[in-house]
Formats: sequence, C-alpha cells, structure tokens
Amino acid sequence: MAERTPRKDAVRNRAALLAAADALFADGESAETVTMADVATAAGVGKASLFRAFGDRTGLIRALYEARLEPVRDAVESGPPPLGPGAPARERVIALLDTLLCFKLDNRHLALALEETGSGSPYRAEHYQYWHGLLESALRQIPGLPDPGFTAHALLAATRADLVEHLAGRERVPRETLRAQLAAFAARALACPDDR
Repeated sequence: MAERTPRKDAVRNRAALLAAADALFADGESAETVTMADVATAAGVGKASLFRAFGDRTGLIRALYEARLEPVRDAVESGPPPLGPGAPARERVIALLDTLLCFKLDNRHLALALEETGSGSPYRAEHYQYWHGLLESALRQIPGLPDPGFTAHALLAATRADLVEHLAGRERVPRETLRAQLAAFAARALACPDDR
C-alpha cells in the first residue's frame, strides 16, 4: 500500500507548531509551564491539529528535540573526525561527550523536559540508546578498557539534563569550564590501568 503524502496544510501546521513550541520552550522559565494550548495558540492552529500531528506533549517534545538534533546526528554519522567516524576511539568518545554536553547546554529546557517525561526508564528512551550505542561502540575499540557498556552509562550520566541544568543554571558554572571538566573526567575514565 502506497504511503500517503501529507496535505500541504498539515505540513504547514506541523512546521508552525514546531516553531511555536521551539520559541515557547526557549523563552519559558521551565518547560513544565508550556502547555499544549499555549503551543496551539502561538502557532495559530487548533489543539486538535497539535494532537493529530504529535499525539501528546511527549511526542511534541520528542519531535522538537529530534529536529534540533538532526545536524548533530549528521556530523556524528558522516562528519569528519574527531566527531565523525574514523577518529581514534579515545578522541571520538571525548568529542561525542563534548557535543552532547554542548547540545544539552544549548537546549537545556527542552532536554530536561524530554528526560522528565515520565514515560518509563530514561535508559530505554531512543535518544539515550542512540548515544549509549555510539559510545559503547567507540569504547570497545580501546584495548584493556573494562566493561564498555557500563563505562558508556557512567560517562552519559555526566551529561544528564538535570545535572547540566543544576551546574549551568543553578551553580552558574561557565560553559567552557563544564566542557573542560567533562573532557578531563572522560580522559581519566578512559585511561587503562597500564596508562595510570
């Protein structure tokens, strides 16, 4: 069965809804204060169109997050080293973590909203599994490094949105300081026993 092409007004409405949600999440004090009604009103469409396009608030947040993440994924999957394929494993792991940290710093409220959606374990979320898979794959290339799966989880814990929000938002740790601290932490975690 052939896949239906979305109607032009549905495509236009989806784009308007994503733009409105993007602006509201960026401007809001907290992502929790942004309602579906706020997004529909800002986009100039009915709430029914919003629910048809995204299903629920979590679907909207996920779609916006994925739209913002698309250029990062492109760089990770086909860009030049050290972020893209072909970089030495240690360099790539540090570049992946730095990129993820910067993405979460630039999208703090949205990342926090996505991680707090309450839809089960955050470790089963597609975006978490994506980053964990990338890191674990790179970590497996480092000789002598024990348990790449656990190490990937431990490194990702340092980029959780709630931690990023706490450090950058509440404690006002400067961006470059956070980046340097994460790189130093990752370098120590990736040092094999013979390297210490």
